This record gives sequence, structure tokens and C-alpha cells, in this order.
Amino acid sequence: DEAEQAEIVATTLAVLDQPGFEPLFGPGSRAEVPVVGLVEGRALSGQIDRLVVTPDSVLVVDYKTNRPPPVSIESVPRAYLVQMAAYRAALRLVYPGRTVRCALLWTEGPRLMELPPPTLDRHAPGASA
Repeated sequence: DEAEQAEIVATTLAVLDQPGFEPLFGPGSRAEVPVVGLVEGRALSGQIDRLVVTPDSVLVVDYKTNRPPPVSIESVPRAYLVQMAAYRAALRLVYPGRTVRCALLWTEGPRLMELPPPTLDRHAPGASA
């Protein structure tokens, strides 16, 4: 319906206009990047919403629409942490020597939540849960 379409447009524009989000949508960033491979002997097939690659680092961002969004890392659904840890593990193989950072972009707000490396380590492929 029209109200739902208007809400989607407003949310999208809010994300694009958010100060500090420019690198996510600027030159050198890519949208909807497929990632497929074996990581720690496990098959991985997914799609990264936004990928920013620089000479020194890689930033992986996935959009999430939870309402309300989690207020802390501790309240992020485990499935999201496992997903992002798998993406990080795969991209470390593709971009050796570069720091790979991961973040969730909560569309309500909008708010970018960077995921701490120790949290991703605990959820990485091959890590004991």
C-alpha cells in the first residue's frame, strides 16, 4: 500500500542522509556482493549488503530491519553474529593482511553498530559455541 511504500522511501533516505555513512555509499563501495566458498571446512553462500575495500581494510555491512533494533551487542540475535563472523572469515582469505571489520546497519534510527572482534571470534566458523 501507499503508506508502506512511503515508509520504505523515508527509511531509505534516512540511511543515505545519515552523517558518517558516506563511505558506505561512496566511491569504492559495492552493493550486494556475493560470497561463496569453504571456510573452516564449512560451505558459505551469502550476499553482503555493502562492502567497502581500502588498501588497508575491509568493511562488511549488513542491513537489518528489526523493530526495535537491539540496543547492545549482547542483544543482537546469535544468527546475525554467526553470519557476520562467517563473512569476516571468508574475506580474510580474500584480502590477507587487511583488517576486516563488520557492522550491522539497523535501518530504524538509522544506526550503524560495529561488531567487536572478540564477539566475532566467538561466533566464527570452527569456534566452539
